[in-house]
Amino acid sequence: MPFHPEIASRLPLLNGIPSIAQALEDPELLARLHAFDAYPDATQPPQVATDEVSIPGPHGPVPVRIYWPDDEPSARRTGFVWVHGGAFKFGDLDMNEADWTARELAARAGAVVVSVDYRLAVDGITYPIPLDDVVAAVHWVRNNLEYLGIRSVSLGGASAGGHLAASAALRLRDEDDWLPEHLILVYPNVHFDLPAPSKSLQAARAELPPCLKIPPEFHRSTRENYLGDTGPQDSPYAMPGGADLTGLGPTLVLNAEYDDLRASGEAFSASLAAAGVDIKQIMVRGVLHGFLNLSKDFAPVNEALTLMARRLRSDNRC
Repeated sequence: MPFHPEIASRLPLLNGIPSIAQALEDPELLARLHAFDAYPDATQPPQVATDEVSIPGPHGPVPVRIYWPDDEPSARRTGFVWVHGGAFKFGDLDMNEADWTARELAARAGAVVVSVDYRLAVDGITYPIPLDDVVAAVHWVRNNLEYLGIRSVSLGGASAGGHLAASAALRLRDEDDWLPEHLILVYPNVHFDLPAPSKSLQAARAELPPCLKIPPEFHRSTRENYLGDTGPQDSPYAMPGGADLTGLGPTLVLNAEYDDLRASGEAFSASLAAAGVDIKQIMVRGVLHGFLNLSKDFAPVNEALTLMARRLRSDNRC
């Protein structure tokens, strides 16, 4: 499928930008990249009630934002811990991928969404600190079911947040003998080195402008920054792509068609299937990595949000 028409119409803005790394270092190029990503007339997400809460964590307080659905609590209401992306060193609770996604899922699924402002891998912070923050958030939600008005807890994230969500699910399985009701990973990146791309991904990648490609060296530098100088590349919690996935619960993986990181999501889905996990993988057509930063005006984004909400509404375990 070709690019979504709205994305295709903006591609000329990227002409002459040699790479994402150079765009991040050049203010003029970066402004053009931001213009490509900006949709000022986009439909705003639902206005649901929110609370800012600071929860305890092993490295100090962890800020979270709670999104409350408008409907009345029910025996089937689920909680959803959501983890934004940003290459482990960017992003916050206000980015669209965090805030808009949480608002949409609270409204569509009737879920209480807890978005986690984990510590970013900057200023000397490395693994396992961001992961510890996410695990602490899940512990807090599990210990506050009555306050949140929920009966079960699901977990998910996008990009680097998908990595952290998968890692947290593995740690909780091993340390607590506990699994999230559902694990939802959106364009996740869970391998130290990207797996070989499929033929369809190779074809899609050939259509990407240079600055929308994620070359191996950029991907590796992101991983090295997260792990630190002595990070354990072979740890299942540091790099869940190589972990034993046996026993994980129902998992939904949404990959973007035009995304180098799709190779990681596809390989992880195959590993989940080989481990006997109930896995559903869907490729979201016509969009790029980070599509949850776009609005529901984009039909593929709206469909992805519907799939996520439907998965959360399928909760029936107390």
